[in-house]
Amino acid sequence: MVLRHVATEVGITERAVQRIIADLEEEGFLVKEKIGRQNTYRIILDRSLRHPIESHRNIGDLLKLVSK
Repeated sequence: MVLRHVATEVGITERAVQRIIADLEEEGFLVKEKIGRQNTYRIILDRSLRHPIESHRNIGDLLKLVSK
């Protein structure tokens, strides 16, 4: 999905989506791959959540929960 479409769906600016993606990439939750002129992002599913209370869970667990 193009970042512009993500911004529209979520109801925030495209620039805000870019900042969030950059933060997630910097923290190691996403890996960016350049394919031609487009960036493709891969989610690191086994990456632990940041907060100490939730650190025993990973991104994959969270995505399973919200995708039901």
